Amino acid sequence: MTVSFECVTHTALGMAELFDLSRSIDAHTGSMARSGETAVAGVTSGLIGLGQEVSWRAWHFGVPLRMTSRITSMDAPSRFVDEQVKGPFQHFRHVHEFQEGPEGTIMTDRIDFAAPFGPVGRLVEKLVLAHYLKRLIETRNQFLVQGA
Repeated sequence: MTVSFECVTHTALGMAELFDLSRSIDAHTGSMARSGETAVAGVTSGLIGLGQEVSWRAWHFGVPLRMTSRITSMDAPSRFVDEQVKGPFQHFRHVHEFQEGPEGTIMTDRIDFAAPFGPVGRLVEKLVLAHYLKRLIETRNQFLVQGA
């Protein structure tokens, strides 16, 4: 089963600036400092682009994890999609959308994911992972809009 959620962030930052901050490996690393998230392969600094991959190493729930994501779609500066190609999820897809708002930019993150391990994974998705991942995205977004 797939779990989906959405985060909407309003900011005075310009659309192109926020688009680039959202695909910056360095900004992502800064926003995930609590989990020690580090880019260890693929694009490890600067801006990631269409068709490129990054492998992350991090600690979540006291467990070391590694995940490789690829940018599978990009329409600068309004949208890009990253998807897990290898990692802890059965599948993970993150759609990043940007639009002009009345006072800057509206950034919308749409996440779809599924945990492995059948019925146990589905229970963990609902009880823990959805809330945890939403909080991670919200923390990342606040870091980005405060000027990374």
